[in-house]
Amino acid sequence: ADTAWTLVAVQPGRWDDAPDHQRGAREAALAARVYHRAGALDLHGFARHGRHTGASVGAALAWVAGDELALHASVRGLRRHDGWVLDGSAPVAAATNPWQPARRGGGTQWLLGGQWTGGPSLSLLAEAWHDGSAPSDDDWRRWGARTAALAALASQPALRGAVAGNLAWQATPFGAANLRRDSAYVRLAWQPADWTLSLDALVHPADRGRIVSVAVQWRGDRWRLDASLRTYGGPATAVLAQLPLRRSLVLAATLGF
Repeated sequence: ADTAWTLVAVQPGRWDDAPDHQRGAREAALAARVYHRAGALDLHGFARHGRHTGASVGAALAWVAGDELALHASVRGLRRHDGWVLDGSAPVAAATNPWQPARRGGGTQWLLGGQWTGGPSLSLLAEAWHDGSAPSDDDWRRWGARTAALAALASQPALRGAVAGNLAWQATPFGAANLRRDSAYVRLAWQPADWTLSLDALVHPADRGRIVSVAVQWRGDRWRLDASLRTYGGPATAVLAQLPLRRSLVLAATLGF
């Protein structure tokens, strides 16, 4: 068969729960998905109604355009989504977390990408996407203003404890799947014989924040050795440049038996 349907009832026992108890994976929902294969083209359709976030619909496709090129795209429209809202009335050195979960308005999500494989064991993957459920530019401006205000208070000894706690609460929006609404990603890999060398870059056009990774892997009959270095950077005001983690190094060895 070239067509398949999927119908799902998610958390049906929670359908009558209060909205605050239906966030994330706890939300009761009904969902449907249809898949159709048309030669080298894969087509997907999607619809969902969540008890808390309402309706959303989407579509996706993947196309093997040739021996060396594959393209993919997806789009989704959603009526509401869960996110974080900063309480504007809270003082800078608040006694409780001023970032609170809230049901926010609608938006869209889309992704465009392609992968080229060819040449001397080379592959290139490029993607660009928009996530309307991520914090907005205004959200991040408010976040930046509050972070700067907290930094100004840090010089007062009597407030250092409160400032430290509030700076920790500033990490609350980092729990989003995407930090900025628009992102671009590129991966270049070279695989000669038993080796794989790769370069990855994720960029946020809104503030020019970036994550860059380089990695090397060697595979033998039983052993696999991995090494990678990742750095976070961009202008001082970029969200990624203000993460507590600046760089990470990973070394790993795996033995199969």
